[in-house]
This record gives sequence, structure tokens and C-alpha cells, in this order.
Amino acid sequence: MKYSMLPEYKNQYSMLHRRLFFPCTISRMTWTWGCIIKTWYRMKCRGSPIPLLEENKQMRNLNAVVGAVLLVALVGWLMIWVMLPTKAYKNSWDPNLSSTHFNSVYFQGQGTNLLLFSFPVMFIAALGCVYLHFHTRLQEPFSSSKRPYVISPLGIVTGVELAFMAMFIALLIWSLANYVYVSFGHLHMHKQGEKIWQAKFRSVSLRLGYVGNICWAFLFFPVTRGSSLLPLLGLTSESTIKYHIWLGHVSNVLFALHTIGFVVYWGMTNQMSEMLEWSRTYVSNVAGEIAMVIAVVMWVTSFGRVRRKMFEVFFYTHHLYVLYILFYLLHVGADYLCMILPGMFLFMIDRYLRFLQSQRNARLISARLLPCGSVELNFSKCPGLKYNPTSILFINIPTISKLQWHPFTVTSNSNLEPNNLSLVVKSLGSWSRKLSQQISSSVDRLQVSVEGPYGPISSHFLRHEELVLISGGSGITPFISIIREIIFQSSNPNPQIPSRILLICAFKNSTDLAMLDLLLPFDGTPHPIPELLNLQIEAYITREKDQPTDSEKQPAQTKRFNPAQSDGPISANLGPNAWLWLGAIILSSFALFVVLLGVVTRFYIYPIDRNAHDGSYHYSYFVLWDGFLACAGVLAVSSAVFLVKKRRDLAEGNRVKGLEVGVSPPPPGSFVGEVESVPVQCVAGATNVHFGRRPDLKRILLDCGASDVGVMACGSRSLRHEVAQICSPGSAQNLHFESISFNW
Repeated sequence: MKYSMLPEYKNQYSMLHRRLFFPCTISRMTWTWGCIIKTWYRMKCRGSPIPLLEENKQMRNLNAVVGAVLLVALVGWLMIWVMLPTKAYKNSWDPNLSSTHFNSVYFQGQGTNLLLFSFPVMFIAALGCVYLHFHTRLQEPFSSSKRPYVISPLGIVTGVELAFMAMFIALLIWSLANYVYVSFGHLHMHKQGEKIWQAKFRSVSLRLGYVGNICWAFLFFPVTRGSSLLPLLGLTSESTIKYHIWLGHVSNVLFALHTIGFVVYWGMTNQMSEMLEWSRTYVSNVAGEIAMVIAVVMWVTSFGRVRRKMFEVFFYTHHLYVLYILFYLLHVGADYLCMILPGMFLFMIDRYLRFLQSQRNARLISARLLPCGSVELNFSKCPGLKYNPTSILFINIPTISKLQWHPFTVTSNSNLEPNNLSLVVKSLGSWSRKLSQQISSSVDRLQVSVEGPYGPISSHFLRHEELVLISGGSGITPFISIIREIIFQSSNPNPQIPSRILLICAFKNSTDLAMLDLLLPFDGTPHPIPELLNLQIEAYITREKDQPTDSEKQPAQTKRFNPAQSDGPISANLGPNAWLWLGAIILSSFALFVVLLGVVTRFYIYPIDRNAHDGSYHYSYFVLWDGFLACAGVLAVSSAVFLVKKRRDLAEGNRVKGLEVGVSPPPPGSFVGEVESVPVQCVAGATNVHFGRRPDLKRILLDCGASDVGVMACGSRSLRHEVAQICSPGSAQNLHFESISFNW
């Protein structure tokens, strides 16, 4: 930019160079990002005898540099949003940037917003993949120490979350105040005889929509399951769904006020015909109204009571987001699209990769029906697929519903069980009951598609001196994977594991004790608890006062399936180096989008725009081109990478094709009752069962004498809130809380 101020600049550089300056800037930053990858690759593959400690030191130093660059880029991007509504940006920054090469014939009015708002986030997302790759190889856990607050409308939040919420609300108020202040200084009367207060009313209504766009800039980040941005903050997509919900509520309130304000304004000024206008040179009012109608339908059905009681209504109406996005973008225009593009672009990449993964049916080997009504599904997986405890897997069974995808906690451990993956489905809703019915029938194969697994990038719970796991009902399933991981870690030399693990599980009925069968892997052979593992299980049966007799106990049943030849083992979406592949996809697809946009704008849109009789290209067509080219870039790059990776998976999948579970498997489609459970025998000595009462959680937690106690809770809302209040600020300072919830 500083060269654009010099008079000799135009004499030194040709017009073509100035028009290509923005693509060259992207290529230079892409080259910088590639150098980091290249340096790491040479360090790894050169073959030089670098000691392991020295290599880790180099990787740690390089990761520190990458982390610093990410922090600077993030702060710079946020500062642009802070400056956007100010008079300095409107009167100085924007005119200067628009008059330079950024808004050339290759990008017209979109160049500045692409550079300031889109490119920083894509750069952070791509470079963040490199950071996460190094971090995963170094096996350094993110800190998870949290002091929770229980706030009724928000649920369980931490001090950090409250601070960020306050800053975000301050940003919205700051933006609205500055937008209104600047606009009141340059009021435009849009109709002859219009009063000043009416013009101000219109201005405020318009700026409410501007502020709503800020929410949309962040709306899609929490629902991008394979995102690199969330792990950089130590978050998972499951734990951040609440952010998506909050942002959705705030944006809908702002957009509703924006829409109502304009309808009232048109009514006051006798311009109701504006509601039917689809302007060629400005925003489309009709598109905005259609988007608002769709938003209201999605909004009403997303409230907690409606969502929990009529989940299918919520699920199907929420898929109207595709139409909502289309008409919303047609309303705001291409310039604003470039400002909110990063979240949607990353979501498109993630969604398409999930679609590609789900096209191949997963190889379901067996199912175990527990007396409590839960079902354990056992899949074949590629040995190279690694995931951390508390990960979740989304599954779809077309014979039950072709559209519904449901998340379930993965109970297996990728280290203890390298060839299979298991999850538990509790029979609660109509979908899970239909699954139990199908498994109980005579079918010998079940068609299942999967997405994931998704989860944390590190086993942060291992760093605590003592670990307390509190569950209610099926909430025990995330802790099964944690205990299996600790069992595996305890077999390593000099293990870094908690000195004591206390599992507190509350069940309604004694049949739910069968969930304890899943604590250890079941493959027909006993897995004793290592002597180093100090595991204590306290089980509470709340609705029964007496222990059932042996004759009342029901054995679990295992059913084997006969997978089809086309069924494949579950594998990582992008292979072992998934973060590097994802970074390459993000960077390449965005670069391809920018190149295609520049070519189409220069050689198609610009000639039409220059020769148009009304002096401009259709306002809505810009958005359609942007959306089409963004999708084309994502589909082309992601498909190419996925096809390359699929060839490798075929070879690996053939090695586990004949995987069998159990010592003497029965014929496919038949059941075998397990008269005596091997896992329960192994944990029986560590288990105390209490009938007819609930656990005194406050007493149990406050009696923990270790200096660093990790407390994890999973179960009903009331259970998690009770534990959070015990661990809140002002209570014992040695308790570090984490809530695991899949009730969105």
C-alpha cells in the first residue's frame, strides 16, 4: 500500500502488474506456508541421524513460531472487525484501499474484503493444521483446567467463556453505536418529503442487519466438526455447539428487528411496494424476506423444548439452512459475502469430506444386546485409524432413516483394539428402538454409514494426579474409553497416569449394571486390571433397594453379521497425516477459488459490466458466481485428495477384511448368550454397589485430598449442574471440572 502513495509507482509498474498484485500476495503467503511444511518434511525424511530429543526440540521451537504467527494473524483479523464500523475505516481506510490495486478489474469491489476478511482466516486455518500436526506428534495435551459457573439460561460456562461473551457483546454494541453515529452524520432522504426521524429509523434498522452479519461471520465455526480452528483453542465441535446456538439466537433477533424495522419504515413512508422489489443494482428485498421466513421456521423449531420433544421436526427443518444461506447471500450481496465467507468455506470443506466418507458402508461385524436395553455395535476399522477417548462417531442406517445422523460415544480404544471400533446406543428414542428391533430380528447384515470419529486431539485427563468420573445412566459411555486408555498407558514404561481413578455411576435399575461389562474390551479373553491402576467403582441403583437374585439376572447376547464385500473398515477421512492434508485442501481450494473468481470477473463479468446499457452487471449474479466458484474449488480439490487417499485405504482394508470377534464365532445372524461376563469378573473386585440411594457428590468430591483432581461429569443436565456448582469458584481449589454433554 505504501507504494501506491508514490507518484513514480505507476511509471515503474504496468497496469497488468497492479491488477495481478492481489493474486501475487496470496501466492507469496502460500509460498511461506509451504516453506514451513517443506522444512518439516526435510527434517523428517532427510535420513540424517538427528536424535529424537533434538528432533522434538526443533519441532517444539518451530511450533512456537507457528503459534506466534497464528496469534498475530488472529488479533489482526479481529482488529479489522473492530475498526470496520468506525469513521476512520469509512472515510480513510476503505477509500484508500478501494482506489488501489485490491479492487482491480479482476475482483472489482470484492478484492478488499477478500484480503482483509477472508484471507486471514483461511491462512490461520491452513497454518493451524501444521501447528496441530506438530502438536499431535509431540503428544502435548492442551490445558483443561476450568472453574465453572452455572448460569440458568446459559448452562455451565467458564470464566474464559464469560469473558469472551462479554467481549463479543461489547463488539456488537460498539459496532451498532459506530454504524449509527457515522450514518447519522450522512443521512440520505430516500423519498421526497421524508422526515429526519424517519430517515434515522431506517438507518438504525439497516445497521441492525449489519451487526447481524457479524454473528454470521462466526456462526459456522462451531459446527465445522473437522475444523482446525476449534482445536487450536482446546475445543471440540461437541463442546461448542452451544456457541452456534447462542449466535443463532442473537443473529435471528437482530435480523428480525432489521426486517420489522424496514416493513414499518415502508409503511410509514407509503413505500410498501418496496417489499416486492428485486433490484438489479442493489440488494434484493424479496430475497431478504424469503430468508427471514425460512429463518423463523428454523429458529422456532430449534428451541430446547421443541428440539427435545420433536427432534425429527427440528432435524428436518434445520436442513433448510441451504435455502436460507442462498437467499441471505442474495440479499446482502457479494461484498458482504466475502466478509463472512471463511466460516462457510471451511464448513463446505468439512461437509463435503464427511459426504465422501459416508459413501462407503462401514463393516459392522457384531452387536451385543445388553440386559439394560443398550446395544454395543462393533465395527471393523483400519489399524492406522487413531482417535482419543471421548470421541464420537456419527452413524446413519438407511433402513431406519435415510437422512438422520446420530452421534454416539466411541467406547473402544484405538491402542488396545487396533482392528475394531465399538460404540454404545441407548434405547431411548424411536430411532434407537427401531435399531434394537432390527438387530433382534433375523437380518444377517445391517447397512451402516459413518462420519468421524471426531474428538479431542489429546488425552488431557492423563495429567491429573487424581481423576473422578461421575456419570448418570448412559453417561458412562465416554468414561469407558477413558478407562481403557488409562489401562493402555499403564502398560507403558514410566506411565504418566492418575494415581487414583474413582468412577461414580448412578443407574435407575440393576439391569443397567450391565454397562460395566463394557469397561474392559471383550474379545473372549480376560483383560485383568493392571496392578498399577488404582481403580475404584461406586455404583448407585436409585430405584431398587435390594440386590437381584442370580435367577433374575439376564445374560447379554451377541449377534454376528455377515458384511457385504463392498463394506469397508472405518478409516480416517484423510489418512494418518490428516491435519497436513486438511491444510493443503484449505489452502489449495481457496487459492483455486480466488484464481477462478479473478478469471471469471476479468474475462466475463467485466466486459458485460463495461458494455451494459444500465451501467452495471446484475447485483445478484455476483453472489451466484461467488457461491458456484467456491463450491467448485472445494469439490475439485477435496475430491482429488480423497481419491488419492482412497487407493491407500483399499490396500489397508484388505488386511482387516476377515476380522473376527470372539474365539468361536457363531453363524451370521444367530445369537449366543453370555452366561458369565468376563469383563465384569475382572472389575468385580473394584466395584461397590449401593441400592436405594443417590451418591453424596459434595462429600465425595470435597474428600478428595489430592492437589490436582480432575472431575468429569456426563449425564443429565441436573447432574452436571450439581457437579459444576461443587467445583465452582469459592469451593475446593483442587477440583478442575469438565462437562461432557451431547444434549444440544
